[in-house]
Amino acid sequence: MKIGIPKEIKVHEYRVGMVPASVKEAVLHGHTVYVETLAGVGIGCSDEDYIAVGAQIVNSAQAVFEQADMIVKVKEPQSSERMLLRKGQLLFAYLHLAPDREQTEDLINSGAVCIAYETVTDDNGQLPLLAPMSEVAGRMSLQAGAFALEKSRGGRGILLAGVAGVAPANVVIIGGGVVGMNAAQMAVGLRANVVIIDRDLEVLRQLDRLFSGAVTCIYSTNDAIEKYVLAADLVIGCVLVAGAKAPKLVTKEMIQRMKSGAAIVDVAIDQGGCIETSHPTTHDNPTYIVDNVVHYCVANMPGAVARTSTFALNNATLPYILQLADLGYKTALTTNKHLLNGLNIYQGQVTNYSVAQALGYPYISSVLA
Repeated sequence: MKIGIPKEIKVHEYRVGMVPASVKEAVLHGHTVYVETLAGVGIGCSDEDYIAVGAQIVNSAQAVFEQADMIVKVKEPQSSERMLLRKGQLLFAYLHLAPDREQTEDLINSGAVCIAYETVTDDNGQLPLLAPMSEVAGRMSLQAGAFALEKSRGGRGILLAGVAGVAPANVVIIGGGVVGMNAAQMAVGLRANVVIIDRDLEVLRQLDRLFSGAVTCIYSTNDAIEKYVLAADLVIGCVLVAGAKAPKLVTKEMIQRMKSGAAIVDVAIDQGGCIETSHPTTHDNPTYIVDNVVHYCVANMPGAVARTSTFALNNATLPYILQLADLGYKTALTTNKHLLNGLNIYQGQVTNYSVAQALGYPYISSVLA
């Protein structure tokens, strides 16, 4: 198979779809890999590094899309990239379609076969291609929150850890999944006062055991969310419903009543955000203020630590890339139900139920039958 790796063009996105070690594996499997020039420079990998493992360097994204059977990316294709997709071409990347009608329409119109990292599953019901970036985003959320709480950013001027004689910050984490657990690890390490809110009692039990009582685990109700959000210095939104738009759990009314200078990091922003006042921001302009509450809603947080993120992501995606290339997408999808769960759009049809429901498209479940 001919595999294409374009340079990411989203604002301050420095990750790359395949690192040289991954390219080497694909070449050893007999595949041809086209890499856009300078695609890896953001993670410290030069064109020469790719050439050394057998990649062919091309001078433009257009050349990559024209020659490749499968496009491997990190972030969703931007509008200029979506225009380069063709019927039957395979796209493998993060897509996050449910809150993004424009992208969904373009991918439908392209006729491409679009597999989303974030909806591929495993035998444990987990999301193995989302997990590494969730780990990164969870850990980064505390850094972002500390930044947002600085007085110069409009925050309360609070140090998360406090100091001797001064209390640490109150951190409320909504959602106890991979993002929430990693956020909690960082917050506990900083000796903040930490509350995790989740609706799954077993998740709360696991977190209670994991942190040995160092966090307060609370069952999610509207009343609980309101109570703890209003007392928080920092709220981290980590809610995920696979493939679907995130529910708005923190309302505008709650934001109006929060402490002046409190901060919110909405890690769920890729799926529309779980805070009613959230909207996507970029690394260029990461924060804004609503009712004296600082909002950090960068939609590609892990892109800021591109090298760590890319290598962590490639560890997870490489087996799937090779399976798709070795078998062809039809055989790979029909023999691997978890990879099939990643299929969001197939040649003009929406094949993910949550995306179809969120955007009002017909849901087609048997395109490969």
